[in-house]
Formats: sequence, C-alpha cells, structure tokens
Amino acid sequence: MLKSGRIGRRGFLLGSAGVGLALSMPRAFAQTPLKVAGIHASPVENAWNSRLHAAMVQAAEDGAIEYVFSEGVSGTDYARAMREYAEQGAQLIVGEAYAVETEARQVAADYPDTMFLMGSSGEPTGDNFGTFGTWNHEGAYLAGMLAGKMSESGIFGAVGAIPIPEVNMLINGFRAGVDSVRPDAKHLIGFIGTFFDPPKAREAGLAQIDAGADILFGERIGTADAAKERGIKAIGSLTNYTERYPETVFANAMWYFRPILDAAIADTEAKNGTGKNYTPYSMMQEGGNDIVFAESMVPAEAVAAMEERRAAIKAGEFEVVIDFTEPT
Repeated sequence: MLKSGRIGRRGFLLGSAGVGLALSMPRAFAQTPLKVAGIHASPVENAWNSRLHAAMVQAAEDGAIEYVFSEGVSGTDYARAMREYAEQGAQLIVGEAYAVETEARQVAADYPDTMFLMGSSGEPTGDNFGTFGTWNHEGAYLAGMLAGKMSESGIFGAVGAIPIPEVNMLINGFRAGVDSVRPDAKHLIGFIGTFFDPPKAREAGLAQIDAGADILFGERIGTADAAKERGIKAIGSLTNYTERYPETVFANAMWYFRPILDAAIADTEAKNGTGKNYTPYSMMQEGGNDIVFAESMVPAEAVAAMEERRAAIKAGEFEVVIDFTEPT
C-alpha cells in the first residue's frame, strides 16, 4: 500500500484510496493551479527526495501547484502508483525512474495527456516523458577544494549509493576539487548498494576512517554519523547537513530542484510537453546547485581560493569536468 505524508497546514486527502495529500492553493496566485503528484521511492526525509519534496511544497505554498505525494514506493509498486495518479487527474507526475526505466516509460506512453518528469539515467521519451539528472558536481568540486586544504592525512573518503552516472559524477567532482589543491591526495571510495540505508553508510564511513581518511564526503545519509563518532570532518550532499551536525559537517554540495520544477511546470501549462532533458537547470549558472559552508570551520586562504573558482563557474569562465566513470 502506498504511503502518504502530511504537508502544510492546509492539506486534504485526495484520491479514491486516500493516497497522498494536497495543498490547497491561494487563489490570488493562480485561478487553476497545476495538479502535481510526487512519487518518492524513499521516505521524503531521504536527502535526494527531500530536495524534490521541499521544492514542490514551496511551489504549492507559492500558489503555483496543488501537490500530492506518496513516499516509500517500492520498485514493484512504482508503475502502479504512476497509473493511479494519472487516473486521478494529475497533470504533472514527478518522481524517479532509476529502478523502473522501462516500466515508467510504458506508463507515460499509455497516458499521453499526462506529463512526467523523472530522475533518470536514460533519455527523454516521446512528448511527455522528461528526465533530469542530479548535477551538484560543481558544488562538490568546490567542497573538495576546501577539503584539500584541511586534511592532515591527505586521505579522503567518499560514500555513495550505487555507481550510476549521477552518483559517479558527484564523487568525481569532489575528487577533482580535492586534487586541484592537493595533487598527492589518496581517495577511498565505497558504495552501499542502496539509496537509503544510513547504518550501512555509517559502517562504510567507519571503514574508510580506519583506513586513514580524515575527511568524508557523504553522498549518502549516515556518512556524517561515522565522522561525528570518530571526531573527524565531513561534507554533506544535496541538503544542508551542517544544521544537523554543526561540529562535523563543514560544507555541503547543495542541489536545488526548483529551477527544474519551474521549467516543467511552465512547459506543462503552455502545453509544450515535457519530453526533454531538464538537467541543464541543475547547473550553478541556473541556480540549480551551489556550496554552503561554515566559514568558521575553514581556513581563510582555502575560502578565498574556493570563492575565486566559484565566481568563475558562475561567470561561465571555468567548467567542472563531467565524469560519469565509476570512481575507484
């Protein structure tokens, strides 16, 4: 059975089975807000899903959409959830096709009047199946620059989920940032084989610390727990972990889903279709990713060099290499 979450103070149940919650819209913003459904394979507390969820909640609060969602949807139930929301009248369905690339595209083909926007390692399909990648590699590169100036051992750990292109690119971006200021760096890479298993990520982080790492890059929730436990520093990804680990996480490679969402909303409302790649809206120049860091925890000279490179990226004068190869 699909799980639903409560969002906002103005939610109400939607759907024949009571699946999902919707935020009613302030009519001053839109006479007929777009009906958007989010399907999350993990709990919305999971870092990646939290970014989608937060953007859609904010869009609902802004009056741009009505938002319903389901969380913790397994791969075996995912296509069914897509069909249910399409049947219930969702105009735009947002989610993740990584585990159901073929099945998700088949659902989209069966509902040509419903627009889909899916995190995916594949290409857009038809006029209504759009894709996006999680490209916060630029923020990861900048965090790596800071880390490279802070490590005493010169050994850096990174814990990822599964070696899919987006995860590989993120870790490779971090490594490139480290190497740009610490050419002799040694990197330890670990994948936990799932997108949400904090205890497993913690164990992977502890193993890297035991192998000499004194800074961890946490692509997965749980990595910072290992760093905190052993008294070393860590970097977060996607969301701001410094708020949760103020003495441990000194920087975060942030990802902002709102630019992607806004573009898909505009295309849906204009009846342009969503059958395109929305990944470019993840770039730093579009406001899709950036670095957030605790300046008090980072050497001033490291900050100065990082900020210079950050400005160059935003100005289009420096490009962080996109490397999809599996890091080893």
